Amino acid sequence: MAHDDDAEARMPREDPDLMESVFTNFRRYLMGWDSTSRPGPVVDQFRSGLATPQFNGVVRATFTSSPGPTVAAVRKDLAGVPWWWWVGPDSPENTASTLRRHGGRELTVLPVMVRPLGHQAGPGGTPGPDGTRTGLRVEAVRHGEQLAELVRTYRSSMGVAPALEAEMTRIESQREDNAGIVRLGAVLDGRLVGSTVVTTANRVAGIFLVHVAEAHRRQGVGAALTVAALQVGRERGMHAAALVSSPMGEPLYRRFGFTTRAEYRLFDFPA
Repeated sequence: MAHDDDAEARMPREDPDLMESVFTNFRRYLMGWDSTSRPGPVVDQFRSGLATPQFNGVVRATFTSSPGPTVAAVRKDLAGVPWWWWVGPDSPENTASTLRRHGGRELTVLPVMVRPLGHQAGPGGTPGPDGTRTGLRVEAVRHGEQLAELVRTYRSSMGVAPALEAEMTRIESQREDNAGIVRLGAVLDGRLVGSTVVTTANRVAGIFLVHVAEAHRRQGVGAALTVAALQVGRERGMHAAALVSSPMGEPLYRRFGFTTRAEYRLFDFPA
């Protein structure tokens, strides 16, 4: 997807300290998919080993000159698994053009959406009912078969191969940051039909892996999960909630008072 290299510079920056916390939260979550990953001097990268690009990649670069050898080293380190390079405002402004010069292909642009957690809100940003389906409840998912079912729900929604499910569940259960994570499942008629993961760190409730089983979409499940995720953030004393939205989810989050504050641009490197 073609994109203006100066777009990041035009995004609103009303609270740079908050946005720094948002991107720190996001990096922490993504890098948690690799138990050996640590922030590096030039790039922050992670490799879960899973054959799906969501869980391998680079989430920030800090290079300022001669980036060619760095890009080559990253490609070597991540060879053998599909992966993405996430380019946000926490990387140098020239990162996108640098990646293109070294073989990168821009896949899409995703909005980073943020809202304060000062009050309980339903759609439209005002207190009130969320319009969710009768009989639907959202509950915390902790371990065992419940966790496996949660992974199965979002894996299927993401189009990830069933063969990866057991390893995804193992990684989820053993993440080093699990004390700061709350996993939520939407349950209807005794079946888990939706999922989300909330990571609370750096004053931010980061909301990830919001997925609804295909047969239950447009029935208020996503709204119920959003309400529950915001409540987790408030209960844990976070100042704001933040997420990276898909095009399908963006209208829902705007109804809940989220606004676009930045963007991620995803790159891959064709073989």
